[in-house]
Amino acid sequence: MFTYLFRKDVRKILKRKDSDAGERGRALEDLRASLFNELRTSDGAKRQQQRICGPTVALTFNFLVSVGIILVNKLVLGKVGFNYPIFLTFIHYLLSWFLMAILKALSLLPVSPPSKTTPFTSLLSLGIVMSLSNGLANVSLKYNSVGFYQMAKIAVTPTIVLAEFVFFRKRVSCQKVLALAVVSIGVAVATVTDLQFHFFGACIALAWIVPSAVNKILWSNLQQQENWTALALMWKTTPITLLFLVTLMPWLDPPGILSFNWNRNNTSAILVSAVLGFLLQWSGALALGATSATTHVVLGQFKTCVILLGGFLIFGSNPGITSICGATAALAGMSVYTYLNLLNSQQPPTKTSPRQASSFSLTKSKLSKENSEPHDGKCNGEYV
Repeated sequence: MFTYLFRKDVRKILKRKDSDAGERGRALEDLRASLFNELRTSDGAKRQQQRICGPTVALTFNFLVSVGIILVNKLVLGKVGFNYPIFLTFIHYLLSWFLMAILKALSLLPVSPPSKTTPFTSLLSLGIVMSLSNGLANVSLKYNSVGFYQMAKIAVTPTIVLAEFVFFRKRVSCQKVLALAVVSIGVAVATVTDLQFHFFGACIALAWIVPSAVNKILWSNLQQQENWTALALMWKTTPITLLFLVTLMPWLDPPGILSFNWNRNNTSAILVSAVLGFLLQWSGALALGATSATTHVVLGQFKTCVILLGGFLIFGSNPGITSICGATAALAGMSVYTYLNLLNSQQPPTKTSPRQASSFSLTKSKLSKENSEPHDGKCNGEYV
């Protein structure tokens, strides 16, 4: 009798455990199904990206990867002796395409928006400027010092501000202009002691400025206005980038790629650089989608100052009092720029009365009829 009751209790406990395991399994299955459902629509994938990766996470992710890839690429192009910067960029994008193809095969790649919402010319333009921006950046790293490479980035900030004003009528407030000027001057003073460059490398650095600015603007606008996610946009534009990198190789890479010593150490260093290249492209796209092109450039300059001050405080390097003061001033300008952005984002929207709302709707309906007529730049201006 005791044995019978004992077995009965054991059966109840096992049944309860099976039911608990079943509930956990159903909960995991529901979570997985909801995740897949979110990724099957462009709107759901965009919401998923915004929930998981906000501005702080995206900028931190991009900051860490950027520091790593600059050091690794300098190692690959310098000590390893891989003197083929365009082919190195090609390897980066080829590995990125391969990894995204695996995600697509596993149904983990977010769905792209309908083709009618984004013209193919926008994707083609983004693919071309991506190949020019990243390819020329690696060529600049090959011929110039890291300091001169960072100096070239300073010119990207006014280029972005000017381009966004000309093409999108976005205006920057006077306070932000002053903060950006302090940042640029501070970074210039901080890196003025490391300006080793080659004449050909200087020409490449100047040619890199415009594609880099356009690249950031397109990445930011397509994600914020056309409902693209970072991975979906990368999947669409990477084949175009690979094609144009192939056309750049005969012009900017020296001959002899097949005679390179592909031993274990060299191949491992190149593969590490390729993995970081994929993470850099992904993190940069996330940061541009979550913030703006100007903020992303400021992040790059922040990275320069952190590397310089970190070497002084942690490793005891002595860049000089001028460089330290310049980096400190740049960090102060970045703090003011960040504060102004947070202040603008926290301002509540202005409330309109019903009479104002009705008059606004009438004005809007009248303006919609005149949509094809030219408008004054002051009316279309937008402050950022």
